[in-house]
Amino acid sequence: MTKPSSAASPSAPPPPSDRPLDVVVLAAGAGTRMRSARSKMLHEVAGRPMVAWAVKAARDVGAREIVVVTGHGAEQVEAALVGSGVRFARQEQQLGTGHAFLMGARELRGDADVLVLYGDSPLLSADTLRAMLARHRAQHQALTVLTSDLPDATGYGRVVRGMGGEVERIVEQKAATPAELRITEFNSGVYLMDARAPELAAQISNDNAAHEYYLTDLLALYRQAGDQVAAFRIADPTEVMGANDRLQLAELGTLMRQRINTRHMYGGVTLLDPATTHIEDTVSIAADVVLEPGVVLRGQTQIEAGSRIGAYSVITDTYLEAAVSVKPHSVLEGAHVGEGSDVGPFARLRPGAVLDAGVHVGNFVEIKNSHLGRGVKAGHLAYLGDAQIGAESNIGAGTITANFDGVNKHRTQIGAGVFVGSNATLIAPLTLGDAAFVAGGSTVSQDVPEGAMAIGRGVQRNVDGWSARYWSKMRQKLPQKLPWLSAWLERQEKSGEN
Repeated sequence: MTKPSSAASPSAPPPPSDRPLDVVVLAAGAGTRMRSARSKMLHEVAGRPMVAWAVKAARDVGAREIVVVTGHGAEQVEAALVGSGVRFARQEQQLGTGHAFLMGARELRGDADVLVLYGDSPLLSADTLRAMLARHRAQHQALTVLTSDLPDATGYGRVVRGMGGEVERIVEQKAATPAELRITEFNSGVYLMDARAPELAAQISNDNAAHEYYLTDLLALYRQAGDQVAAFRIADPTEVMGANDRLQLAELGTLMRQRINTRHMYGGVTLLDPATTHIEDTVSIAADVVLEPGVVLRGQTQIEAGSRIGAYSVITDTYLEAAVSVKPHSVLEGAHVGEGSDVGPFARLRPGAVLDAGVHVGNFVEIKNSHLGRGVKAGHLAYLGDAQIGAESNIGAGTITANFDGVNKHRTQIGAGVFVGSNATLIAPLTLGDAAFVAGGSTVSQDVPEGAMAIGRGVQRNVDGWSARYWSKMRQKLPQKLPWLSAWLERQEKSGEN
């Protein structure tokens, strides 16, 4: 028989709508099956460490305080979450989930509902947690456990219900009877409890086969106190999947990728091959963007409407304005690409690359910390580093800005309407005035005035008969490897005899 809580009681908690929510994230596990020097909690799913997904869910559901309990690899986990606004509690000895929760609960104020999450369950959504919280408060529950069903729930604790469907207890796999092992409803380990949870957790005993303190014992303690306990049962068990090894990590990644990709497709983005498209959840994509197969979008990337990203391009922390075309196999990082510009194929934009509207950057062009004005064209095989290039300038194939002297970087200033011929080397610091020309093959180390042409190459000298003399020395290698050249040499030798 349970007893309802009394609003008139001096010790009764405030009304549900006025109670804050605190969250304890359990992230102390060793993760030995990962076989990694890195903490299991820091292995990434869709670009975010697993523990960071739990912190995000806690924040999205409105947590006032978030305490992350660390243990194995504590320094790594804490360093990864610095600046995220969480607090930490150390579980120096791994004595079970009940003990881990108690370490975290000591950091709380004791006046809030308490939600327990796990640092290796990244798929649990804030929508599910909000629904669980609403049910918990509407029904005035003291404890609500999140559950789901699996045809084979091996490894999980089973939820044992009474004749009326009420939750009676949770039995661990090791202690379950054959009949209990056939139960399909399992305990996810996610709990929502009232402010007495820390006090009750201190009463958990380790009188069991493993000599561990089980958080599941809280349910029995609440029931013994005559309080309401319930289960919040969700239809999709994948939401509470964890990752204990690399195979499970990959499965979580696949499911998260499907979730993110589905959201973007419903938002009007075309994914030609969703199975090979990787989008981190921090990426923003407008409607009518097309992503070709194999595209990877990372970090704070933002893509505006009408853009198209070519196959196997990788874009990180980059802003693409409307109607941008990124052709296949291009790599963009920390760049800004203006409206109507096109990049690639096989182009690389490094941090600080800024392209104004209508810029063309072609195949095997690399740009770093440079600003290309409206309508600039750099079609082939160029390196532009630490440069400012004015509107409508043309950069020929093979051109490089020699910006590094071995110690310092220097800038190249190129005006508007400048024409740089193929295979030019521009040695910074250097200024090319508006409408200047640089002759192909030139090495330019002095400023070029507006409207002038720079020619910085040696005088050509043709040496007659040089090829015949050279290849005659290589005579033994010619017949089998270079038949045309061998025949030409024979003609030259006969001509010389005549």
